[in-house]
Amino acid sequence: MSGDREFAELLTKVFRGAATDRPEMLDAALWSTLANLGLARLTGRAAAGGSGAGWADAALLLGAAGRVGAAIPVAENDLLAGWLLERAGLDAGRDPAVLRTAAVVGVAGLGVSGPGMAGVATRVPWARAVDSLVLLWETGSGWRVAEVPRRAVAVTESDNFAGEPRDAVRVDLGSLDGGGVGAEVVAEFRLRGALARSLTMVGAMERVLELVVEHTTTRTQFGRPVAGFQAVQQLVADLAAEAALARAAGEAAVDAVSRSGFGDPRAQFAVAAAKSCAGHAASLIARNAHQCLGAIGFTDEHELHRHTTRLLAWRGEFGSVRWWDERLTRAAAEGRGGGLWSLIVD
Repeated sequence: MSGDREFAELLTKVFRGAATDRPEMLDAALWSTLANLGLARLTGRAAAGGSGAGWADAALLLGAAGRVGAAIPVAENDLLAGWLLERAGLDAGRDPAVLRTAAVVGVAGLGVSGPGMAGVATRVPWARAVDSLVLLWETGSGWRVAEVPRRAVAVTESDNFAGEPRDAVRVDLGSLDGGGVGAEVVAEFRLRGALARSLTMVGAMERVLELVVEHTTTRTQFGRPVAGFQAVQQLVADLAAEAALARAAGEAAVDAVSRSGFGDPRAQFAVAAAKSCAGHAASLIARNAHQCLGAIGFTDEHELHRHTTRLLAWRGEFGSVRWWDERLTRAAAEGRGGGLWSLIVD
């Protein structure tokens, strides 16, 4: 536990001052700091230049990044791109300081195939700003992974609801070779991305809660703090409860994945629950927070809207709230992993 506290304190120092009102601009200085500290490839194999950490440490890093809205692809570089290279046996000799993002070509909801040997991946985080992209695509004989320099792909810039880069990438698949991976890698890619987003959202939610508590306890109306009004107290209480639920679900998923891996039905259920809880919480937290702060929360001078717009954008990435709700329902109805009670309590 002391190690966790020390790591959390380090992350607080690293991300201090990293909040930005330019979500489309890569924070190169912050990325350089992470790389120098060995945090850019936190979960990578030590033999390949990584730090060899697990999901518990990754959760702390993602939460710290989400708390400030860090303008860097933390999850994409390590937990997705780096992991894909590792699964394909391509991580040896790779520079861990190189900034990467990951893209899937030809998977419903994550990308679509173009004509001939051309492939298109949509909504790729930070494609415009990275050094290279790690691509996962399907061939007639299975799935393959390859790393491609940014200059070798065509990027059409686009942003998500929060103004963060979510670009379209077009690449000549016929020119790629790479390494082969099993079909299970595609399913795990979504699960890993969903868990990473959930954990990042928790960090943002807790920052929103801090802002709301600070405002309602210091702002006065009719001669008393805004927090003294019962209606406001109810809004804050609901907000805090949703944030706590999202954190608990995220921690449960991290524990399940750390123990059993993403292939275990219980771990898959836990990830689905984490993403579902985070998605539902995002809607209520954004609404209640802006009700508590009123017009000031929407102004450029205040940071609240920068967190709430990210929450609303992230809830739909790596599967919509409805998609994860339906996955939970199917898992419960089919009795996977020993039945519904086992899925809930284990």
